[in-house]
Amino acid sequence: MMTAYPIPRLERNGLQTALVITRREIRDNLRDWRIVSPIIILTLLFPFLMDFTSRWATNWVSQFTDPILVERINPFLLMVVGFFPISFSLIIALESFVGEKERNSIEPILSMPVSDLELYLGKMLSSLLLPLLASYLGISVFLVMRLTTTPAWIPSLNLVVLMFLLTTVEALVMVSGAVVVSSQTTSVRAANLLASFIIIPMALLIQVESVVMFYAEYTALWWFVAGLVVVNLLLVRMGIRIFNREEILSKELDELSFKKTWRDFWGYFLRPPELAARRSDHQVARFNPFRFYSHDIPVLLKQQALPFAVVCMTGVAAVILGVFLAQQYPIPSQAFPLHDISADTFAKIEKMRLLPKINTSFIFFNNLRVMVLAVVVSAFSFGALALLLTLINVGLVSFVISEIVMLGYNPWLFVTVFILPHGILEIPAVLIGFTFSLRIGAALISPPEGLDVGQGFILTLANFVKVLVFLVIPMLLLAAYIEANITPQIVLAVYADGG
Repeated sequence: MMTAYPIPRLERNGLQTALVITRREIRDNLRDWRIVSPIIILTLLFPFLMDFTSRWATNWVSQFTDPILVERINPFLLMVVGFFPISFSLIIALESFVGEKERNSIEPILSMPVSDLELYLGKMLSSLLLPLLASYLGISVFLVMRLTTTPAWIPSLNLVVLMFLLTTVEALVMVSGAVVVSSQTTSVRAANLLASFIIIPMALLIQVESVVMFYAEYTALWWFVAGLVVVNLLLVRMGIRIFNREEILSKELDELSFKKTWRDFWGYFLRPPELAARRSDHQVARFNPFRFYSHDIPVLLKQQALPFAVVCMTGVAAVILGVFLAQQYPIPSQAFPLHDISADTFAKIEKMRLLPKINTSFIFFNNLRVMVLAVVVSAFSFGALALLLTLINVGLVSFVISEIVMLGYNPWLFVTVFILPHGILEIPAVLIGFTFSLRIGAALISPPEGLDVGQGFILTLANFVKVLVFLVIPMLLLAAYIEANITPQIVLAVYADGG
């Protein structure tokens, strides 16, 4: 059983207190041969294995292909050597809280006179440092061996620094995510199963990084480092925000109840937004469309002012990106034959398989599918991919308008004729939908006050559905009708026969 060491009553800042916990955890880890032995074996033996593999692969590949492929193998193996030891950080982090609970040693730890932040950081650092040092040692051993063996491989300083940083941020992301999982589960088995949500994305990331390394696009890997730093900050923010000592102590079993989930969702949907968290108040939980329109939806829109501002700023960035791409990739004038539009133009478009159909149902369901997709991807990316969808959609419109300008057409007339009739409804509806999708993803990092992560997710999803049903869908439906039936008539009236 793990021993709880008392913390001396000395004046310390938060980091010093967290390091006290870290030292205690590392000391316990070093006493456990089941943790130390695999790390030592992987650190000292794996670089030798990689060196042997590298020399064998180099000799074999050089017989059949261009030497450039031989040069790309060593950076890839260097990354692999660094990644394997940090996989142990995931195992240690997964049992950081829930393992203590199963060993009945969680109560002395939670009763320590430290803040939640200090305790969380102490646990995270203790899970991170030992595997990370092993990873650094493994990379160093591999580099020394490749320098001293024949043929020698001398990487650039930039590549070496990049590999150390990439390994560090990968370890940070894995540990941050695993500590969150450990603090929210009731058994090590459940934590190990939930670890697939960390392992699968990391495995995909390593594969993408491998492809980038074989293309020798090392500059792109710096963007991977920056992206992982952002993800790590989000995970740490999420872990600290949802850390709850009382819940860790009192929670005995993770129970999935669809009936309770539906009851909570329906309650959030029916209650006014300011009373949504009062789950015991059944008097205000009534289906009242008049109140939804006159009170609930205006209040919900007002509550989402910050995410709406973020979506709008992303839209501005998308406009700039669209203009830049249009200048980089100009398209021929035949792509936009505005001077050659006739009455049968839209009929010809209907017959072309690759172009979207111009009818109300197709346009409406296509836009609705984008809204649903925004929710799904937002939930798996803390809202980041909802912003990416905003970037793509707004950027595409900006790209087309910029091309129109470059081809010498009047952009104001183009916008007024092609976009404004239906866009006056469709654009606000899409932006509102993306805003509420972003809030669903953000609820996983920062759940609403008084709610845990699960309840926060259900509440934001109920808010999204309420706005979707009573505001976004009517706007998209009317916009789709205008786009399919009125916009083409306006286009023909203005542009037909060279008009």
